[in-house]
Amino acid sequence: MMLMNGEEYLTADETCSLLGVKAATLYTYVSRGVLKSYRQGMKRQRLYKRSQVEDLLEFKPSGGTEATPEANSGASASLQSEVPLAESWIPYT
Repeated sequence: MMLMNGEEYLTADETCSLLGVKAATLYTYVSRGVLKSYRQGMKRQRLYKRSQVEDLLEFKPSGGTEATPEANSGASASLQSEVPLAESWIPYT
């Protein structure tokens, strides 16, 4: 985690860990406009605002069907109840 101008930023690895997704999914979120990334200086490394990532964790799709705990097992059940499947809220163009 980095602190710049009073705002906390996460690396891609930290963001993936917090969201429980792979890097490819994180990049899909950025390309679809679900999450914004910020370049760190001249490096290729991208950073993500912690507040935006936490907002994404609280996001619940409207009118969609959520996964039921019976359909999942163990930790994946609790993770899916926190973060909806991408197919349920990312529009495909």
